[in-house]
Amino acid sequence: MNTPETITTLRTQLAERRMVRQRNKRIEEELASYTTPAERLELDAILSRHTAEEIAELEEMLGRTAMWRSFSHL
Repeated sequence: MNTPETITTLRTQLAERRMVRQRNKRIEEELASYTTPAERLELDAILSRHTAEEIAELEEMLGRTAMWRSFSHL
């Protein structure tokens, strides 16, 4: 691969990573907005309609959100 192709590939990869980070941030913010017990039950009901494989990424995000929420109360 020559240098211009390498630079183009790197730029593309960086742009894709940036888009994924932005997407994840938006999703994590939305998940964090479910704060009351009723909202959490609603979210659990929504997630229960999907397989563990389908919601694995969201479950990971929820775990991070819960961790940050617990630290913010200290």
